[in-house]
Amino acid sequence: MMNVKQQSTALDDVNYLVVGLGLTGYSSARFLLRHGYRCRVQDTRDLPPYLARLREEFEAVEFLGGALHGDIAEWADVLVVSPGVSVREPAIRAAAAAGKTVLGDIELFAQLVDAPVAAITGSNGKSTVTTLVGEMIRRDRRPVAVGGNLGTPALDLLEQGAEYYVLELSSYQLETTSSLRPRVAALLNVSEDHLDRYPSFSDYVDAKRRIFNNAEICVTNLDDELTHHDARDVRFSLDPRSSAEFRLLDDGALWLAHDDEPWLPVDRLGISGRHNWANALAAMAIAHRLEISREAIVGALQDFRGIAHRSQWVAEIDGVEWINDSKATNVGAALASIEGRDRPVILIAGGQSKGADMSVMFDILQQKVKRVLLLGEDAERLQQAWQGATEIERVDSMRSAVRRASRVAERGDCVLLAPACASFDMYPKFEARGDDFVACVRELENGG
Repeated sequence: MMNVKQQSTALDDVNYLVVGLGLTGYSSARFLLRHGYRCRVQDTRDLPPYLARLREEFEAVEFLGGALHGDIAEWADVLVVSPGVSVREPAIRAAAAAGKTVLGDIELFAQLVDAPVAAITGSNGKSTVTTLVGEMIRRDRRPVAVGGNLGTPALDLLEQGAEYYVLELSSYQLETTSSLRPRVAALLNVSEDHLDRYPSFSDYVDAKRRIFNNAEICVTNLDDELTHHDARDVRFSLDPRSSAEFRLLDDGALWLAHDDEPWLPVDRLGISGRHNWANALAAMAIAHRLEISREAIVGALQDFRGIAHRSQWVAEIDGVEWINDSKATNVGAALASIEGRDRPVILIAGGQSKGADMSVMFDILQQKVKRVLLLGEDAERLQQAWQGATEIERVDSMRSAVRRASRVAERGDCVLLAPACASFDMYPKFEARGDDFVACVRELENGG
């Protein structure tokens, strides 16, 4: 049974145009059509990936291929814009100026949900924290639905009738959302990302900070000023000397702590690296404010082994550790990934840099990285930014990168895939890039 408000008082009986038929657009169209709303679908592609699946369920659905323009938008009262479509596109702006309502799937979800929501965003770590909070709630034997920008789209979660909803939200989703009232909203960190979609870094920050709108409790990172909301924030910090409610405690050993009370030694945490200590503290803060038991929180922290492609341990071969952090698609994530290693690093990086300032990685490369192996579209740009920090080589494929890394790595080193870039120049998504890395390492492991 769906845990939703009465639909007759939530969504208006108007014409909906879903713009973009990726996974989120498919979820939005499917939800609207299943519940009897008038809905058409538009995509610039003539055969978007989810069109056949949508037509299997709704044979009569009207699909419009080609660029969005006035004639297509004229029929609609509401444009449901998928995250992959920028609201700054001229056609979207024109529709809004003509009086059309522009929103996204999270806004539809917000108008319908009638259970506590934990909303989580940040440039890095949001998938790990979202999944970890879900595990904490589940361990407390409470029905929970987890998704949003991660895994299952938000509207599909409504079918699960959960007691709690835990959503990972991207900046794209937040900028089309106004009605969400989270029980807990968390902004984990902010670093340069998606500057190909935003006019400036401040616009990106503003989009992230929208998560605090209408929130009952705000969880922020004391170590990152850009996340701060107001004096009532529930804060987490990696600094044992800080005043944060959730922080590290140092009594000769390092603990994850609530106030002055040690909850778990960091060496018993199921995920490794300082960046994951911060993720664990954030998850503790969120789950605690959702009134999840300490026992469930600590148990989940011990048992959780992370998510594929996010600091995923792959293998140790002849004393060399191999780590897949393909999800490190921006500078901040790559910095955190490198900083979290306690071994000398051989870094595999490159792809589409999205206009980010790569020079901010210079110091950490100089301190912790023995060699960088660069591949992909912006390899030249990265090499120019990092020249002089460490040894840099160019390779032409993931297989070449793994083979070269295996030749130069020494016992005690870590080979880390943390690209600092998007994957779309070589792969359809970051998961495919990570899968390629893992497959190449497995081949090496098996003597191939």
